[in-house]
Amino acid sequence: MLTLRGTWMRGGTSKCWLFNAVDVDPLVRQDGDLDRLLSSAFGSGDPAQLDGVGGGSSTTSKAAVVRRSAVPGIDVDYLFAQVAIGRRAVEWSSNCGNCATAIGLYALQSGLVPVAAERTVIRMRNQNTGAVLTAEIDTPEARIPSEGTAAVPGTTALGVPVALTFDAVVPSAAALLPSGAVTDSLEATGRHFSATLVAAGAPAALFAASDFAMTGAESNEALAERLPVLIELRRQAALRMGLARCNDPVSHAVPKVGIVGPALPYRTTSGQSVDACDYDVSVRMVSMMAPHPSIGLTSAVAIVAAAAVDGSTVARHIGTPAPGRLRIGTAAGVVHATYTRHDDGTVDAVSLHRAARRIATAELYVADTTAALAGAP
Repeated sequence: MLTLRGTWMRGGTSKCWLFNAVDVDPLVRQDGDLDRLLSSAFGSGDPAQLDGVGGGSSTTSKAAVVRRSAVPGIDVDYLFAQVAIGRRAVEWSSNCGNCATAIGLYALQSGLVPVAAERTVIRMRNQNTGAVLTAEIDTPEARIPSEGTAAVPGTTALGVPVALTFDAVVPSAAALLPSGAVTDSLEATGRHFSATLVAAGAPAALFAASDFAMTGAESNEALAERLPVLIELRRQAALRMGLARCNDPVSHAVPKVGIVGPALPYRTTSGQSVDACDYDVSVRMVSMMAPHPSIGLTSAVAIVAAAAVDGSTVARHIGTPAPGRLRIGTAAGVVHATYTRHDDGTVDAVSLHRAARRIATAELYVADTTAALAGAP
């Protein structure tokens, strides 16, 4: 058995196991494979992840390895892992804003960054994508918070308020649209679907809800009925965006896929009524192989970036939002984003207010990963 020290944290609507690189690096040198180590720790050969710390869902099967950064202007680097469920595999191609929220608080609470007198700013670099994020946490009189009263749509749990900013999300107008088109027509099941393919926050394929005979304001149960088509469209979008080649294995992490529609009255998953005037655009996203209960923050960034492009599937469904603000109607409720623009009109930085909390610190007893992998499906 290997012993792996970790910290379990909630960030926004996700739960993440965070590991300090000083604990992980020696085990990787001993075992030789970080994928096997995480898959075994999470119990990923089982759809319920019963023999590990995974929660059996895409929002609770996440991890990150965090280390002090040697890059000037960056405090911590982190390598994000989306650990698969039901199969022993790890996706390394993406980022997670909810986990980044937790990493900001973790870096402060674990001493990876010094606490400031009133407000501590943590600069983080996602090693998977190169994205740079800034977490800001109030630390009055240099006190490090352990609990707070901030809430986010998708959970009634409260946490430490964290202001999270994605910096330089669109380096250029050309980089924003990998296919070179504002909208693309993708084919699945013998039909064509209109999508805007963007690379901001995370690569994302954003489809017009009307092509699925939907409004975009439906429940996640309705979205689940379209999953086979959306999963096939993700494959087509990956090819069109240059994220995969024809014979490459299918990635369930990128691009993110979802449907967008106009603001309409709807009820959240908790039964709360949301009026059309309370938000700007309806969004329902897919996380790995299931509807996302709310929205991943990297997907929210992609929505904001696409909204700034005239004629995009997102912009076509928005009336007149307030400058520098976009209210995204998700199945769990309304997510508020603020943003700044470059001179050419593309989005520069996107900020969201989240909540985080440390749940536990623990020693994980990881079964021999080589033996576990040999018997894996």
